[in-house]
Amino acid sequence: MSISEPRHVERHLTESSSIRDFVFGFGDGINTSLGIVAGVGGADQASSVIILAAIVAMFTGAKAMAVQNFLAVRSQRQILQSEIQREKWEMDNVPEAERVEIEDIYKAKGFSGPELDSIVKKITSDKKVWLDTMLTEELKLNIEIVGSPLKSAFRMFGAFLVGGVLPIIPYFFAGGLEPLLIAVGLSLSASFVIGAVKSRMANLNMVWGGLEMAGLGTGIALLGYGIGSELGHIGIIKG
Repeated sequence: MSISEPRHVERHLTESSSIRDFVFGFGDGINTSLGIVAGVGGADQASSVIILAAIVAMFTGAKAMAVQNFLAVRSQRQILQSEIQREKWEMDNVPEAERVEIEDIYKAKGFSGPELDSIVKKITSDKKVWLDTMLTEELKLNIEIVGSPLKSAFRMFGAFLVGGVLPIIPYFFAGGLEPLLIAVGLSLSASFVIGAVKSRMANLNMVWGGLEMAGLGTGIALLGYGIGSELGHIGIIKG
């Protein structure tokens, strides 16, 4: 009885528009709300005012981010589609030039002679394979990575709301400085986790990635609190 060699499974990161949308949406949402609650809280306003201001900012910010993401993804897909149509036209109208490009691509990879001829013949015998090869090898394009404009918009909207609601939660249960401190702690902890996860997926240092994202939130909280506190002291905003 022979013992088969265990299969080696490698874990690779596949680029995903879903991950991109969640990271950016969540990060923007939590930082937007954190800046609002820190700023309005620094002006010594009531919890109800802080909640109202943060919720309004959260939903308007989520809508703006969703619309921007929709337009950005749609524009990117349109650009990619135009490149695909151009490649299709060249394959139909100047096939020899396109075959030479395939040959040059694999020649640069170290293939030559009959082996190179066989590869080029195999690829150019199937138009779908030929097109996919031109897009990935020559143009470095992958339309699936870009994602769907509508799905990206909804993901961004949802992720922004999820991140945005975290700094608001403590104000439903308390008033004064205590909920602000809890909101900052909760927001920075969540930011650290998201930054660490993002770095882990990119095979980067998780601690540094978490600190980087949490540091951004710290700066926003301090800025918001400083502005609100100063406006409250000079009497522009009254409690």
